[in-house]
Amino acid sequence: MDDKIKRMKELIPILSEAAKAYYQESREIMSNFEYDRLYDELLKLEQETGTVFAGSPTQKVGYEVLSELPKERHERPMLSLNKTKSVDELREWLGGQTGLLSWKMDGLTVVLTYEDGVLAKAVTRGNGEIGEVITPNARTFINIPTTIPYKGQLILRGEAVISYSDFEKLNDSIADVDAKYKNPRNLCSGSVRQLNSGITASRNVQFMAFALVRADGVDFKNSRKEQFLWLSRLGFETVEFVEVTAETLSGAVHGFAEKIEHYDIPSDGLVLLYDDIAYGQSLGRTAKFPRDSIAFKWADEIQETTLSYIEWSASRTGLINPVAVFEPVELEGTTVSRASVHNISIMEGLELGAGDRITVYKANMIIPQIADDLTRSGVRDIPKICPVCGGKTEIRSLNDVKSLYCTNPECQAKKIKSFDLFVSRDALNIDGLSEMTLEKFIAAGFIHEFDDIFHLDRHRDAIVTMEGFGEKSYENLIEAAKTASHTTLPRLIFGLGIAGIGLANAKVICRHFDFDLDAMRKADAEELCAIDGIGGVLADAWVTYFKNDKNNEILDHLLADLTFANEARSEEQTLAGKTFVITGSVEHFANRKELQEKIESLGGKAAGSVSAKTSYLINNDVTSNSSKNKKARELGIPILSEEDFLKMIGEENNAD
Repeated sequence: MDDKIKRMKELIPILSEAAKAYYQESREIMSNFEYDRLYDELLKLEQETGTVFAGSPTQKVGYEVLSELPKERHERPMLSLNKTKSVDELREWLGGQTGLLSWKMDGLTVVLTYEDGVLAKAVTRGNGEIGEVITPNARTFINIPTTIPYKGQLILRGEAVISYSDFEKLNDSIADVDAKYKNPRNLCSGSVRQLNSGITASRNVQFMAFALVRADGVDFKNSRKEQFLWLSRLGFETVEFVEVTAETLSGAVHGFAEKIEHYDIPSDGLVLLYDDIAYGQSLGRTAKFPRDSIAFKWADEIQETTLSYIEWSASRTGLINPVAVFEPVELEGTTVSRASVHNISIMEGLELGAGDRITVYKANMIIPQIADDLTRSGVRDIPKICPVCGGKTEIRSLNDVKSLYCTNPECQAKKIKSFDLFVSRDALNIDGLSEMTLEKFIAAGFIHEFDDIFHLDRHRDAIVTMEGFGEKSYENLIEAAKTASHTTLPRLIFGLGIAGIGLANAKVICRHFDFDLDAMRKADAEELCAIDGIGGVLADAWVTYFKNDKNNEILDHLLADLTFANEARSEEQTLAGKTFVITGSVEHFANRKELQEKIESLGGKAAGSVSAKTSYLINNDVTSNSSKNKKARELGIPILSEEDFLKMIGEENNAD
């Protein structure tokens, strides 16, 4: 008995610290699998000893209220659900009753109160007894009705959630890797509990109703299903559910399991609820759990494998994340061979070393994770140099979490934006190389300089096994790079990222030097300033760039793999020295960009606004009183239709 009490005292602070880190500080110090395992161990020990200590995680519900939002006590305590991972236990619990099986959503529980048909109050679950009032924020949820036809007092509970797709969009927009959100639940919690509702409004929070607390005067025929249907008719989006009996339960669970991989709303299991309201209420509650419902957590499929090595993946902030690469195993119907370990602290907790026998699973049947290290040979070979640039690394501790960082400010991984520009539409236009993919490739050491993008075939085996990639994606990427290798010189110049040199300036410079790249690289500031539209700042940036030996070396490597369309004086420069502004819709060109390219191919320049330097304004609505037409008339600048322009360049037949 003494050993069990001692173990309980060890587990309580470990679990409490992990819960605090996850729920209040949006960081992870152990995997969900490990937390559940330790929690279940503590719960079993409490049951065996009959002793429960104050502060035990098994006695707490939700997060502690810490923010400056107004607080309010719930009319009825909000309890957690008892849980099981066994379908047989679910079936036994349901017995001869009819039940409703639904998703257990992974967000933040919110209670809504409507008075006289209007949303009057929204309160978070908080610690189950006291929540935070977030009414202004709830009014910004994208699918919540603020006015309903029912005029009595309505109280309902639901989950505020952010979809995976919206979560990924927001994370993609955050440049700082360390500032990215760890998961949709943390993002949702932070969004719902904002002091500024404008921030909440920008996050696409959704509300999914899962329980009706009060609606006086409505006959629901003693059925939870009828309550769901009634809420739907009022305009609420309810949690997806199916009606089940003991005989159909297993098939329904299997149906949800098949959906989860592609379900856009975060879920960490299922909920089974008695349809019979009176029966459920008659069962009462325990100190922590209601007896009319139970949670089902997926029984994680666990496979044993061997850790091949730890791959160190550098990011744009210098953070170098450890990724476990192991012998491939089948999990939840797919082959996996990699799992993020997040940081050195987690590695040390697992005592993770190459060659160890490990067990792996998919968290919520989606994200590969390490469950346990059976060998525990110990952490070793933490790299002293960055895998991307070879710069010195250092271990830093933040909030008691140890992580590895690259100290080199010139690390390629920190220059993701330059690579993103190089593959962008107006530069080399390489489809399939998103910023996220570039970051993965740079972190893995596949890309050190621009030219490496055209040699990704060297890393075929590694790429096809990366998350989000496969044989087809790899082939499409290689084909896109091959297509992009035949380009134009202005696109290349723009893609190099010379400060201030946009595509239009690149075209002007190329035409001035008759597309002679060698002459362009040797040009001095005086010669560049003689080009219309190129001033001293741009000229200095150009000269500085090409004085750098490393930049020239990178360009030389690129030139070995690129071919260029023959643009040198391909057409007579009949529009040289003329500046055009294009406005309104076009009819004889695919779009205004195509018209702009035509002007530039004949030596002209396209500008965005009318000024004294403008030679012509092109607008098919010549007589309109648009602001640009008015400005052109004031300055005495001719206004041309497309037909007028085509006649000017001798292509009037194209107007037919």
